[in-house]
Amino acid sequence: MKVEIAGRILELVEGDITEMDTDAIVNAANAQLILGGGVAGAIRRRGGPQIQAECDRIGGTHVGGAVITTGGRLKARHVIHAVGPRMGEGDEDAKLRSATLKALQVADENALKSLAFPAISTGIFGFPIQRCAEIMLATAIEYLRGQTGLQHVVFCLFGQDSYDVFARQLERQTAS
Repeated sequence: MKVEIAGRILELVEGDITEMDTDAIVNAANAQLILGGGVAGAIRRRGGPQIQAECDRIGGTHVGGAVITTGGRLKARHVIHAVGPRMGEGDEDAKLRSATLKALQVADENALKSLAFPAISTGIFGFPIQRCAEIMLATAIEYLRGQTGLQHVVFCLFGQDSYDVFARQLERQTAS
């Protein structure tokens, strides 16, 4: 599913984010930038040890923050590590909004044209997929309507159920 936002493309796909051929993919990271399980583990396995080595040099970032590393052996040249909230830690919606926005800003700061997001915090961090879709899509749509060099933002969802939640939400947010 694709929609145009201020001359730019926002797209939803169902699949494996490590296969995305965008300038960068977003890792649903932890604050220590340790590539363990879930999306991060898949990125480590597919992209190689240089991604973790760069994360180790950076040392971490705060919840709601984002940093960039090489993409290693991935098709994407870069990985933007965005730290979403764990459910129950407080102020989760604002933290997810911040992580999404920071990832978009880091992409712009590095002159990237395309970026692929997963559904941040919906795995082991326990964030509800519906709220995630609402927050991440609204943040991306607002950002694409502003001053940005980004031309293509993809939400790469793992599983048809996640895709369907994002598709329904995107239809609601872009209905005129």
